[in-house]
Amino acid sequence: MKSGRNERIDEELDLQRFFIGAKVCYTRGMINDTHQQEPEAAGKMCRQCRTFKPLAEFPARSGRRAGRKRRRGTCRSCRQKARKLEAPAGGTVAETEADKPKRRRGPQPPAARAASDPIQAKPKPNRAKTDPRDPSGLRPTRQGFIRMLGKSDNGRRWYQEIEPDLAVTLVREGAAVVAGRHTIRRLYSNKEFRRLILMRDNYTCRYCGQYGDTIDHLLPRAKGGHTTPANCVCACNECNQSKADRDLDEFMRAQD
Repeated sequence: MKSGRNERIDEELDLQRFFIGAKVCYTRGMINDTHQQEPEAAGKMCRQCRTFKPLAEFPARSGRRAGRKRRRGTCRSCRQKARKLEAPAGGTVAETEADKPKRRRGPQPPAARAASDPIQAKPKPNRAKTDPRDPSGLRPTRQGFIRMLGKSDNGRRWYQEIEPDLAVTLVREGAAVVAGRHTIRRLYSNKEFRRLILMRDNYTCRYCGQYGDTIDHLLPRAKGGHTTPANCVCACNECNQSKADRDLDEFMRAQD
């Protein structure tokens, strides 16, 4: 008689033989099925004329995988015949639903959405363009300032916050223009402003009529004047030094 250990070993060997035999049979069956399969024909039968034609004769569908299911059921020649029958008397071929350009899916841009929706397609109000030299449209920010933009002599841009009264004065006297409700833009850098004043006055002193190459403020900066084209004139060095911080009327009386 076999012991219990030997019986268990025999049972395990029988199970191993069984699984090996089943695996071999399954593999042979798969090989036979593969050899029996016929290659897929590169064509299909037209639904209209019932003729077997190549896949290239059928229009392709969008959004489907490659193969026969990607092609439509009616061939191109049958579709052309159907269009000619549906064409009106004028001779133009009617456009079928399949040939119409498909509408783009997903969210549309605001312009297209507004054009397609009659409720949203409202005419925009015609806002009159404000004059850049009119400071009446300026409004201070929440902090109570006006932003002033400009550039230095080397082209570097700078930004500054100024009082609303100063912004209005700069715009009125031609030193800046309105760039927005809360913003003005300085027109000239220091070198450009100096060249502008000297060329405007033809390098002639405003006080004595001699040659001048300096710039003087009619209303001195110490008394509230600003560097603007309306407040600056060309002056010679002597007149500029003698006028100093005096007003124009006071200086002219002293000259008389």
